[in-house]
Amino acid sequence: MKRLGKILTTLVIVLIVLALSAGAFGVYTVRRAFPRTSGNVQLAGLDSPVDVYRDSAGIPHIYASTVHDLFMAQGYVHAQDRFYQMDFWRHQTSGRLAELYGDGLVGTDTFLRTVGWHAIAEQEYALAEPETKAMLDAYAAGVNAYLQGRSAADLSLEYSLLGLTGLKNYTPDPWTPADTLAWGKAMAWDLGSNLDSEIARAVLLPAIGPEKTAEYMPLSAPSDHPLALPNPALGGGALSALQARLNELDTLFGERFAGIGSNNWVIAGSRTTTGLPLLANDPHLGLHLPSIWYEIGLHCTPLGPACPYDVRGFSFAGVPAIIIGHNNRIAWGFTNAYPDVQDLVIEKINPANPNQYEVNGEWVEMDVREETITVLGGESQTITIRATRHGPIITAAYGLEDFAAKAGLDPGGQYALALRWTTLQPNQLFQAVFQLNRAQNFAEFRDALRNFAAPSQNIIYADVDGNIGYQVPGLVPIRAQGDGTVPVPGWTDEYEWIGYIPFEDLPYSYNPPQGYIATANNPVVGPDYPYMFGTDWDPGYRARRIVDLIEAQPKVSPEYIQQMQGDDLSLGAQEILPALLALRFDEAKLAGAADQLRGWDFQQTIDSQPAAIYMSYLNALVQDTFADDLPEGYASSGGPEAWVTLRGLLADPDSDWWDNQDTPAVERRDDILRQAFAEGYAALEQRLGSDPSKWTWGALHTMTFENETLGRSGVSLIEGLFNRGPFATAGGTGIVNATGANLARDDADPTVNAYAVSSGPSMRMIVDLSSLEQSVTMHTTGQSGHAYAPHYIDFADDWRLIRYHPMLWERAAVEADAEARLTLTP
Repeated sequence: MKRLGKILTTLVIVLIVLALSAGAFGVYTVRRAFPRTSGNVQLAGLDSPVDVYRDSAGIPHIYASTVHDLFMAQGYVHAQDRFYQMDFWRHQTSGRLAELYGDGLVGTDTFLRTVGWHAIAEQEYALAEPETKAMLDAYAAGVNAYLQGRSAADLSLEYSLLGLTGLKNYTPDPWTPADTLAWGKAMAWDLGSNLDSEIARAVLLPAIGPEKTAEYMPLSAPSDHPLALPNPALGGGALSALQARLNELDTLFGERFAGIGSNNWVIAGSRTTTGLPLLANDPHLGLHLPSIWYEIGLHCTPLGPACPYDVRGFSFAGVPAIIIGHNNRIAWGFTNAYPDVQDLVIEKINPANPNQYEVNGEWVEMDVREETITVLGGESQTITIRATRHGPIITAAYGLEDFAAKAGLDPGGQYALALRWTTLQPNQLFQAVFQLNRAQNFAEFRDALRNFAAPSQNIIYADVDGNIGYQVPGLVPIRAQGDGTVPVPGWTDEYEWIGYIPFEDLPYSYNPPQGYIATANNPVVGPDYPYMFGTDWDPGYRARRIVDLIEAQPKVSPEYIQQMQGDDLSLGAQEILPALLALRFDEAKLAGAADQLRGWDFQQTIDSQPAAIYMSYLNALVQDTFADDLPEGYASSGGPEAWVTLRGLLADPDSDWWDNQDTPAVERRDDILRQAFAEGYAALEQRLGSDPSKWTWGALHTMTFENETLGRSGVSLIEGLFNRGPFATAGGTGIVNATGANLARDDADPTVNAYAVSSGPSMRMIVDLSSLEQSVTMHTTGQSGHAYAPHYIDFADDWRLIRYHPMLWERAAVEADAEARLTLTP
């Protein structure tokens, strides 16, 4: 969000530096937003007193006697630690960023208003069951109780700084249930990639042809990589502009690129040292500060039908309940299932009336509405939003002649693109979340997920009785024809959605014969599955490694799972390096580097010199192989999709991909391998110096945790207040320890470190069903969203070094470890 830098003037910088260096005033400015965590606080609206213990990691454990009090207290605690994050997220989901940060974000607001997440969330609240409404209302009441009587500066340091940029006398709006519900849309967006893939294929097909497009963007994983369920139970120009807008959204919601994903696996007691299941999960998301996750315990006292929640795990600030974790009987974890639930639909527009589009030979009126975007320091802007039967029009311009001609459409017509997406219809996702939190067995677990419409996930399961299971929920469309991989005509019914895969036919598994279930965004089912589920799965290198590690151990222990989550082995390097190492190098330094690679164990550890050499070589190799053939902006990220393509090309020394289109010579495979190795070595000399003994992977592969807004302002003095790092980090894209980097950034901006971590395990969790008290976890930064608070960045070293803290469960253990106790009274 470098656009935010436009609102920060030299005068503001001077004022901030003076304020924060002025001794007591600076300390007061920073600390005034720190919440009270001990003593007694009166909270009007509670039924009974509520105890909030914060353990030594700053994690709150809430004990309440009613459901209302439990979720009201959760809202209060979230607001204490993370309100600025919550407020920023709701301005995102409602398309109201410009009112906080200025006119640089009007374009982003326009897109977000067009897709209309917040409006859909309001519909969902109106349709929700009374019980769900009551819990959402209680949560909102807790947030608003904390806001009452506090100025913005009392809530977070960021507001103090924004006040110096023109955000004067800002008073946050009261929190509403729709603010909570809209976050489900944002997560579905963050976990979706169909739209990007459709745009990419539509651009690449005319640019490089269908054969090369299929090689560059393969629609299936290699056959030697595993399925998630080997034995499932079954019952152009405008596009480039659109892609640019999507890229801006990626800076808000977390960078999306090929190779990002998540891991989870569950192992039956027959294969564990404990005799009962072990469940592991590490979702991979864009990383920022504060963490996307908020760890918490929610406990009814007493536990019973009137108050059935006894649950521990991870929530989102702004959202009640637990998203990933365990209760007193079951545990669950998520990875993205990547079904194809988004379609770009080409609409034919009436040249005489831009508010009409064609349906089966007739002009039909669009749904048209106007909205006003408030702009900090500027004039409000009114926008017109149009929608067809398929969804919102997401291209502002009509007359897409170039795209129409390339797609074989009438070049004299006028067209627009609509987004059809399952998330753009009301659903009851949060009813599913509440049900999941109180489920006691596999049948109740599955029943809860019937309402889990989007984002569709691989959800693994284990219980204290020794059962393991799996379910994919969600609305997955059935198309009349087509596979959802490219934009389709919308003016007839030929490509319509004719329904959704029935829940009973969605993949699931219960106590499978192999004794484990492992998913890592790899294909869920094979070609025999009777429905078209998706095509944009991860190629499966992480899944292959996870399965290999499980099957290598007769009995898996919790400690072994910790090693698995920190595994740094690159299966891609094992496939790609042999062709290079078969060559001889006359230059001494290149020969020495090749010898380093010959002795490498393929582990991308922090202190590995060969890992640094390999990754610099890989960066050069993907650019030298693909960049000359591809349109601008479509450079390879260097992730697993590129590995799949390269392993095929390495077996074909004369492939056209090897030839550099920008030179008169005809290059072959070995020419490019030698060139890339020399370039990669030279790049390391430039980045890390001329002494190879000082080269390490951790020197290149660093993680800087950035504040989501001011930490990306482009003004170093401001960023320094909120950002933390860089931290040397192991792992990499396509590795179990999936600290992803995007090598395409080298092509886009050579000043940016392409090896820097841009996504990764947003948390790690291992649940021991033989003793819930022995479960462990860790997330990226810390519990607090307040810069300079004790728990702002205290997790970072443990996170990068694959260390854990206990998931305290029993109340006695929580109280013994507590650093603070807050009692909320009516």
